[in-house]
Amino acid sequence: MHRNHATNQRNIMSQLDLTQVPVHQLSQLLQSRKLSPVEVTDAYLTKINRQDDKLHAFVEVYADDARLAARGAEAAIRAGHSVGPLHGVPIALKDLIELEGKIVTGGSEALTSNCATRTATLAKKLMAQGMIVLGKTHTVEFAMGGWGTNSLRGTPWNPWDLQRARTPGGSSSGSGVAVAAGLVPWAVGTDTGGSVRLPASWCGITGLKTSIGRISTYGVLPLSPSLDTPGPMARSVEDVALLYVAMQGNDPLDPLTNGLPYTDPMTIMQRGVRGVRIARMPETERQYASADVLAAYDRSLSELEMLGAEIVEIKLPFLFADVAAFNLRIMAAESYELYHRLIDDEKAPLDPHVRPRIANGRSVTAQAYIDALRMRDVMKAQFSVALEGIDALLTPTTMTTALPLEDVDQSKAPAHYTRFANYLNLCALALPNGIAPDGLPTSLQIVCRANDESMALRIGWAYQNSNDWHLRRPSAIEVA
Repeated sequence: MHRNHATNQRNIMSQLDLTQVPVHQLSQLLQSRKLSPVEVTDAYLTKINRQDDKLHAFVEVYADDARLAARGAEAAIRAGHSVGPLHGVPIALKDLIELEGKIVTGGSEALTSNCATRTATLAKKLMAQGMIVLGKTHTVEFAMGGWGTNSLRGTPWNPWDLQRARTPGGSSSGSGVAVAAGLVPWAVGTDTGGSVRLPASWCGITGLKTSIGRISTYGVLPLSPSLDTPGPMARSVEDVALLYVAMQGNDPLDPLTNGLPYTDPMTIMQRGVRGVRIARMPETERQYASADVLAAYDRSLSELEMLGAEIVEIKLPFLFADVAAFNLRIMAAESYELYHRLIDDEKAPLDPHVRPRIANGRSVTAQAYIDALRMRDVMKAQFSVALEGIDALLTPTTMTTALPLEDVDQSKAPAHYTRFANYLNLCALALPNGIAPDGLPTSLQIVCRANDESMALRIGWAYQNSNDWHLRRPSAIEVA
């Protein structure tokens, strides 16, 4: 009887598409030894090999290293020496995150021989928990762009339309595409003006912009150190929460992390939203979103209200566009200071769309930069007053569904609804909330106070437990 049961389990596992199993389930199967890390890793590497020529999500795949790590994880788990519930789970890292001995380009042709001499703290944390790094994912050059394009290194292909190239969202473009297409169960991105949330929106996945200091940036190539935040990207809120827990914590190498207590949102997430007060965005901000995006947004608010949340109106003392302008000023000034030698070198092989964005930092005077930092404190205080007694502010994540690449205006940014969260040091969760008539995903953004990731995840968890938008997959992607 026992032998027959074991055989039946193996048969079920053999028929299962391992690349479609959520991480919270995958972890259980690995820890119970119903699945092997080798099987899971091989399944993902096979899918990458089959599909990434088209999707172009990965800069480099560490196939040999991953298989070696998988064999080690399998042996440890079988011997009863698992290092934790995520032991043996594959992951991908944005090509800003340093791994000692591996090339880290930051999406730039100018850095293709840049070999890392250290390993980022967040990567050490993930590998210490037994996760298996499958490779590095593409990014907009130096992470300076929201559309997800990279003129020199290639733009990842949004898997929701395999016939027409569309914006994957940036700058964490490769991570968004890889997760959406099932090339990896989850991935790490970074967010300075929306760079986790924009690809999450257009690729139909879930992404968390964390508060500054929650996750160490040591060993992560910077764009704007005052604004940069690493963040988890996965298919569901539950998986994003698991990765967030694994990534966070104090790091003596990153002073911004000091003094922030470790938080575990998992129990708080399960409380539901009854009694939670949620603000809809001001009416003046609706004009920037398409009709399809607004329809999905309004449905989401109604659904949360039916779940017990109180939907309230809010007045803000500023427009999102005004806040975004200050955010961009800081980004330009700090990125130019970091990369001016390359930006000013006309012979350097730089993306023609990225160079002028960073070059704008030349014109930011010291006074203008300091004014932007001072105004940041003023607007933080104003926002705190406006949100008194309110748990979250909800907006669309992007203004439209994913645009055809030929329709992109590189002189403009798609970050109308995202940049204010970076400037004010808020946390924000982007998650799928519909499929538009064009067959492309729409996205809801849940914005909460600094260090209140638990509330954002709580609202997102309740929402995803009431619908299946996060379970939808690009129909054009083969299931295998």
